[in-house]
Amino acid sequence: MITNLVRGLAALSLALAPLAATAPAQARVAEPTVLPIGVAVSALPLGTESRDGYTRSAFRHWNAGANPSDGCNTRAEVLISEAVTAPTIGPRCTLTGGSWSSYYDEQMVTSASGLDIDHMVPLAEAWDSGASAWTAARREAYANDLGQASSLVAVTARTNRSKADQDPAEWLPPAAGALCRYASEWTATKLRWDLTVDELEKDQLLDIAAGCGGDTVTYTPAP
Repeated sequence: MITNLVRGLAALSLALAPLAATAPAQARVAEPTVLPIGVAVSALPLGTESRDGYTRSAFRHWNAGANPSDGCNTRAEVLISEAVTAPTIGPRCTLTGGSWSSYYDEQMVTSASGLDIDHMVPLAEAWDSGASAWTAARREAYANDLGQASSLVAVTARTNRSKADQDPAEWLPPAAGALCRYASEWTATKLRWDLTVDELEKDQLLDIAAGCGGDTVTYTPAP
């Protein structure tokens, strides 16, 4: 009887082996990397930038966001996530009330219409730095990146439009207290998406980092 039981278990094991071999591996969740800001900036790869062929329409946004069933697009989801005082969410994700802190200029905003959602690294700058070689789907993922809070930020329309598509060598937030956070979030976004920097950009980031003490950069590589 024991011999038959052993043989039966062995047969069962052999039968299940192919199933185990073909079962899909469980997706691994990438762990965030945390680096001192100076180390993180130093890790940014240098590259030659080119805007040849760029059009804003190459980056589809805003799409249906993280939850396509809730009626809120990416822009609205960022506003809801970053609100200091939560807005009321009406039909078709209409937002009323609420308040937001625009850290670029240290202004409080009490109307969603007064805010822009800034791509921390602007779309044109991303194109210059490596996104020109991406697929359309990856550019869409970049333009609607809700996987890292620093990638998209709600700020006053005035500061967002002043920044336009400039990098830190060309534009910085007007609030002096925003510089370390801005340099950290810019660096985190470029590292997350494996984007390059030019020499002037990197030098500016290193200069800022030198005055940021023990600040760190946290990023997770994009899927």
